[in-house]
Amino acid sequence: MLTRMTADQPPRRRDAAATREAILTAAVVEFTEHGYDRAGVRRIAERAGVTAMLINRYFGSKQGLFAEAVDRCFAPPTVVGTESRGLTEIMARSLAERTGPGAERLDPFLLMLRSASDPEAAGIVRRGIEAHVGARLADLIGGPEAELRAQLGLALAAGTWLLRTVVGVGALEAADDGRVAALLAAMLEPVTGEAGPVRTPSG
Repeated sequence: MLTRMTADQPPRRRDAAATREAILTAAVVEFTEHGYDRAGVRRIAERAGVTAMLINRYFGSKQGLFAEAVDRCFAPPTVVGTESRGLTEIMARSLAERTGPGAERLDPFLLMLRSASDPEAAGIVRRGIEAHVGARLADLIGGPEAELRAQLGLALAAGTWLLRTVVGVGALEAADDGRVAALLAAMLEPVTGEAGPVRTPSG
C-alpha cells in the first residue's frame, strides 16, 4: 500500500554546516580568481548551489564572507610549517618547490595579490596574515623582534612567489628548484636563525 506525505510531516531540514561549508569553499575560489572588488555574491551563490540570501544569513555580508575566506586560506601551513627544527631549510625548499614550474598554485598569495587594491579588503588580508601565518612564523622563530623578523621572512616569500610565478623574471623562473632553495636558505638564515643586531649607518 502506498503511503502519502501529510501536512503533519516536517519538511526535510537543510544541513546548515554543509551549506555554510559549500558557500565558504565557493567564496575562496571566487575571491582568489577575481579579487574582492570583482567577486560577485551571486556568482558565489551559484557556485555553492544556494541563493544569495543564504550568504547574508550565514556570513552577514560580502565583507564578512571575505574575512572567513581569508582565514580559510591563511590558517593552514603551506610554505611556513609547524616545526621549528630545520625551519630555514624546510621553508626555503617548500617555497622553491611551490613556485617551480608546474607547481600547485598558492591560493593565499593569489588572494592577497588580487584583493590588495581595495583598502577594506587589504585590511582584512593584513589581519589574516598577522593572525595566522605571521603569528605561526614568529612563534617558530622566537627571540627578539620575532614579529618583525617573521614579517620580513614573509616578504621574501611573497616577493619570490610574485617574481617567479606571476611576473616570471628570466633567471629566477628558469633556475633549478635546488639552487633557488639554497639561495633562499642563505637569505632566510638571518631572519629565522639567531641573527645579531643589524647595524645602521650613522649620520
